[in-house]
Amino acid sequence: MTIKTGDKLPEAVFMEMTANGPEPRKTDDIFAGKTVALFAVPGAFTPTCSAKHLPGFIEKAEALHGKGVDDIVCTSVNDVFVMNAWGEQAETGGKVRMLADGNGAFAKACGLEMDASGFGMGDRSKRYSMLVKDGVVEQLNVEDGGEFKVSSADYLLGQI
Repeated sequence: MTIKTGDKLPEAVFMEMTANGPEPRKTDDIFAGKTVALFAVPGAFTPTCSAKHLPGFIEKAEALHGKGVDDIVCTSVNDVFVMNAWGEQAETGGKVRMLADGNGAFAKACGLEMDASGFGMGDRSKRYSMLVKDGVVEQLNVEDGGEFKVSSADYLLGQI
């Protein structure tokens, strides 16, 4: 069953690169007591994700914070090393936290997984954005197929 507005996020563990190396982050560590703009991409370094999705959230970080967003989080079914390298290459500058959902557990628990094996990518996350307040989904924008419309930073910003 797919997560929907008003639902509490499922328990999951992400991996985040830190100065001490990869460290686990539980859902509550990220979302409890905060307003978080969360977006997911099918894959790090992929064309739409690298050219539009991640850059949009980097560019709109200040505007999102101005609307009460405490943290901006990007997740993908990639390992922590790939997510870290992508964040460095994209020059996130600490504006976007890069969290690895390496085994796709969060995507599956949210019902937002997709089969990208036709592209040689295996199980991945759908492209979406969410506004999460204290662990509860306030806005949810899931893309159809290969589209990039409702999950953009601009679209989410317009909902706040």
